[in-house]
Amino acid sequence: MARPIRIANASGFLGDRRSAVREMVDGGPIDVLTGDYLAELTMAILARQRMKDPSAGYARVFLDQMSDVLADCVARGIKIVANAGGLNPAGLAAALATLAHDLGLRANIATVAGDDLMDRLGELAAVGVDLGHLDTGMTPAGRGITPITANAYLGGWGIADALARGADVVVTGRVADASLVVGPAAWWHGWGRDDWDALAGAVVAGHVIECGAQATGGNYSFFEEVPGLDHPGFPIAEIDADGSAVITKHPGTGGTVSAGTVTAQLLYEVGGIHYLNPDVVARLDTIELNDEGDDRVRISGVRGEPAPATTKVSIVGMEGYRNTMTFVLTGLDIERKARLAADALWASLGGRDGFSRTEEGLIRADAGEPATNEAAFAYLRVAVVDSDRGKVDRTFSNATVELALANYPGLTFTSPPGPALPAVVFWPATIPSDLVSQIVTMDGEQTEIAATPPREGTGNVEPVHEPTFPPGEGPTVPIPIGRLVGTRSGDKGGDANLGVWARTDEVYRWLGGYLTVDRLRELLPETRGLTIERHVLVNLRAINFVLKGFLDEGVASSMKLDPQAKTLGEYLRAKVVEVPERLVPA
Repeated sequence: MARPIRIANASGFLGDRRSAVREMVDGGPIDVLTGDYLAELTMAILARQRMKDPSAGYARVFLDQMSDVLADCVARGIKIVANAGGLNPAGLAAALATLAHDLGLRANIATVAGDDLMDRLGELAAVGVDLGHLDTGMTPAGRGITPITANAYLGGWGIADALARGADVVVTGRVADASLVVGPAAWWHGWGRDDWDALAGAVVAGHVIECGAQATGGNYSFFEEVPGLDHPGFPIAEIDADGSAVITKHPGTGGTVSAGTVTAQLLYEVGGIHYLNPDVVARLDTIELNDEGDDRVRISGVRGEPAPATTKVSIVGMEGYRNTMTFVLTGLDIERKARLAADALWASLGGRDGFSRTEEGLIRADAGEPATNEAAFAYLRVAVVDSDRGKVDRTFSNATVELALANYPGLTFTSPPGPALPAVVFWPATIPSDLVSQIVTMDGEQTEIAATPPREGTGNVEPVHEPTFPPGEGPTVPIPIGRLVGTRSGDKGGDANLGVWARTDEVYRWLGGYLTVDRLRELLPETRGLTIERHVLVNLRAINFVLKGFLDEGVASSMKLDPQAKTLGEYLRAKVVEVPERLVPA
């Protein structure tokens, strides 16, 4: 088609705003409605649901949302593409077919599967695929983990095929998040598998809108500049035939689309300059952003390299059971009180060594001279994991509560004693792409879509060159670094990413020279001892840090208070640093 395709995203995660689907359909003209429901943690949640009920495993909220809009979408020709199928896309498709029948609709419903590798683990092992951890190389068996799910990240060609065959609704399993946009854009514009730049542009646009309102001002460092943040609109990508795109939203909705909000989202959960997708490698250092005003930001210039030889696999494995209790500590001698409580608890349980994993975390939320009772509170979180449920069930939580009248003064808890919960581990691995096919099913017919074969070379894309930043000069003043820069942080398996960006060239020249890996370790003591990667994105005035192992083994198993590293960026922004006086805002 000659005109751009308008793709509207109405979900960034399983628990996102339910009404967003209705709002995106009613708010203005769109061609495709997408929904991203499958974060890494979601796969673990769906796995737990399926363990209780084999017919479960998909995002039931999507079915509820479709009951609101399916009739309107079919009548207006709006295609629906969502990964809400999770671990059971066929089950969701069957439920949608029943819904359509009950509504008196004729709707073509397709599924894209082939991502589920559980029945193929033996076959894959026989050809040398050991599913070694993406960072450590350790196998699940070597870690003592029994996989309960194993899903390859699929590209967008199965979605494109389903749409070309007349599908009104396409539900998928574990596709790469951006594939929800790549597939419809490739179908609309008739791209081939070697249209690397166009595909890379769609990947970048898909990455911007995949997390919903994060592209329209949600989780934005400079949130006070965002109007209507009590109910922001969700994003739309208008993608041209060359892969360039305009990010926008429906008129009259809350939030904003600016170069800043788009930059922040571009830095979310990314690694280096090469952004791998099953269909193409997008070069993040080639992105050009232009703020066209009226909530319109143009993305252009994105260059693509041939598809990688491997694709990522998301594995969820059972580790055992976990439990957590949190002590409240008040007033004076906080650290000594915490040590007294922890020592007494471990003694009553026979020692820490009796559990496969334990964690203590002292959270100093107390003020030096508290103005209220609550302002004097600090918190001690104690978490345990073990394969023996009995150890971490009421045995653990009741032993904690038994200290209530027999330990430090003012002892209380944030919750009553609770039962153990299943402890699962998210395990990222890779598999050769040619071992994964997509299976498109519609009207009882199946079509197999082979993976894009890898090709030698990188096309005509220039190699990566990191610039030299001049040293800061002139008198300095101490201010929180966040008064000058924005941040966006998140989880990538057991790693965390921390993107930092400047709004002016002058601030960026200072930032690039100042915020080195060593400096980051000084500012964030928790990162000392970790391997840290630093990636410079001059085109975005940004630096992206990847903190290897910051989240242990990932969100599903992390015992940190913030297991997704959502707070890491704002933590950095609160740090007071010496800044050239000329850069300080008036």
